[in-house]
Amino acid sequence: MEHLIIPEGYSSPLTIRETEVAIKEIKDHFERSLAKALHLTRVSAPLFVTPESGLNDNLNGVERPVAFGIKEQDDSIAEIVHSLAKWKRYALKHYDFHSGEGLYTDMTAIRRDEDTDNIHSLYVDQWDWEKVISKQERNMETLEYTVRKVFSALKETESFICRRYNYIEELLPDDIFFISSQELENMYPKCTPKEREYNIAKAKGAVFITQIGSILASGEKHDGRAPDYDDWDLNGDIIVYYPVLDIALELSSMGVRVDESSLARQLKAAGCEERSELAFQKALLNCELPYTIGGGIGQSRICMYYLRKAHIGEVHASLWPQEIVDCALKNGIQLL
Repeated sequence: MEHLIIPEGYSSPLTIRETEVAIKEIKDHFERSLAKALHLTRVSAPLFVTPESGLNDNLNGVERPVAFGIKEQDDSIAEIVHSLAKWKRYALKHYDFHSGEGLYTDMTAIRRDEDTDNIHSLYVDQWDWEKVISKQERNMETLEYTVRKVFSALKETESFICRRYNYIEELLPDDIFFISSQELENMYPKCTPKEREYNIAKAKGAVFITQIGSILASGEKHDGRAPDYDDWDLNGDIIVYYPVLDIALELSSMGVRVDESSLARQLKAAGCEERSELAFQKALLNCELPYTIGGGIGQSRICMYYLRKAHIGEVHASLWPQEIVDCALKNGIQLL
């Protein structure tokens, strides 16, 4: 059973039908703002890939993808994508994108091993985006500049939705605060990573925590990252404070992608050097794909945040344990 937070006195000002209208308005507006800010073109993307392609996102390395056999291909196996982190980089080359140009797409996934709660679901929807950069642009300056562009789209969309619905007030600060995972551990040495995220998000309103994936001075990781898409020295998460649930809410994970040297280094550190023989990873090691920066932005997460909802099930349809459905209904949480 998921852990369910019930905000005291919670009720949604919007009916389910009004919520559905608002979701569409948010998604349309933010999608346009993001594309304009980063010079992105919308493309179509796969729902499933083959395991041997190496294109599926391995997340933390323990989540099992949903897989099925394809009848007309002698029951060869296909996997539902966890995200499109790797596919996007391949697509930039295949679709002939050049430096300064990028793409975005709607990504939907099933994460069967997810521990569900107010902000986690078996169903995942996000905007996956990727942009071509030069090798010389693989640095922290490029990362911070791009983060601020994404944040500007978040701010602009919040202003729009506040004008549309008068019960919503702006929460996002004027600028986003940057801090590395090691600096954050030094600041809160006795806290868990999630406690650190909560403390800094509540203090700053919005924060980008950088350099996620490597081992910290404590001997622990701040969080897990697959070794073959983000460069662990040039990545991070956009996290905001969400007062409705009194939590730190991650809206986006993004970063400068691995080059041939950081990929080899991170595969070795993660103990999975055998992945270097997969098609995607081999192409990277052979310098056959463009250098890129990219990320994912949770569609339901931002809808939940802007509409001040208490549960992600109020902004997308999924499956929940019956006791959660009953408890939510009793406490004014309208699951779709």
